[in-house]
Amino acid sequence: MTYVAADARYDAMTYRRCGRSGLKLPAISLGLWHNFGHEKALDTQRDIVRAAFDLGVTHFDLANNYGPPPGAAEENFGRLFAADLRNYRDEVLVSTKAGYLMHPGPYGEWGSRKYLVSSLEASLARLGLDYVDIYYHHRPDPDTPIEETMGALDSLVRQGKALYVGVSNYSAEQTREAAAVLAELGTPLLIHQPSYSMVNRWIEDGLQDVLDEVGAGSIAFSPLAQGLLTDRYLDGIPADSRAAGASPFLQAEGITEAQLAVARGLNEVAKRRGQTLAQLALAWVLRGERVTSALIGASSVKQLTDNVAATANLDFAAEELAEIEGLLGAR
Repeated sequence: MTYVAADARYDAMTYRRCGRSGLKLPAISLGLWHNFGHEKALDTQRDIVRAAFDLGVTHFDLANNYGPPPGAAEENFGRLFAADLRNYRDEVLVSTKAGYLMHPGPYGEWGSRKYLVSSLEASLARLGLDYVDIYYHHRPDPDTPIEETMGALDSLVRQGKALYVGVSNYSAEQTREAAAVLAELGTPLLIHQPSYSMVNRWIEDGLQDVLDEVGAGSIAFSPLAQGLLTDRYLDGIPADSRAAGASPFLQAEGITEAQLAVARGLNEVAKRRGQTLAQLALAWVLRGERVTSALIGASSVKQLTDNVAATANLDFAAEELAEIEGLLGAR
């Protein structure tokens, strides 16, 4: 059946200006990191992507190595885009990244001009697109001069293969340096994609100030701490959970009873707000608008819908914030 987007898709979603640019991002963006590889049913992926766009989620975030296997998420999204979203291209933001290991050999990772240029060419082929809206350097390179890395991003904008550029996993000082190089070249740094959540607050120690200083926005990945800030672990670690499996990102031995006690306390705050713990965690990340967008994953339409519903209540009373700080301080 031919997909037709919901007429009311923009009625409820909040959109925020990204730094000092003209671009606005939805408060919730969809990341295709874990659930869009070849081992996942394409019909399920299609349902999630359609539901996201119907809910006003206009931003779909990828990377060259997302899968598994690497490249699979871009390939699958390319198929879904061609079938369902091509007629809405001017309403859709597609971002991708390069920096982590993509293929063997000396040109398969990090931040050389060769890698970044060839990676975007390959990403565009997998996506079936002429350009991406945002192209990120996925992680800082300790060996390649930042002038080369940022110069590659600038050249891709000038070639029309990316409209905007960003960085991910850069420290505050690295971000300031990258922004300065890009500014000299004439291509602004649009956005930074850092990890950020209630239990991972490193960006508050300088990075957010740098982003304000250089006029860049931010989009937080892992705002639910790989599921720790959901109701999944409130009663312990389920046998079928990510933490009980082989995931390198959340492991059972890394989840302490103290952390679970904090999560249970936060869940009580969420209940009083009429939210789930996940919705509270997303709303907290988006509080005060220093974060432009929160990046979520989704394995089902229900999970997606529940998380997007966080945007219905992004305001916090001072007492709520104080209680949350008290709980987080007890970790």
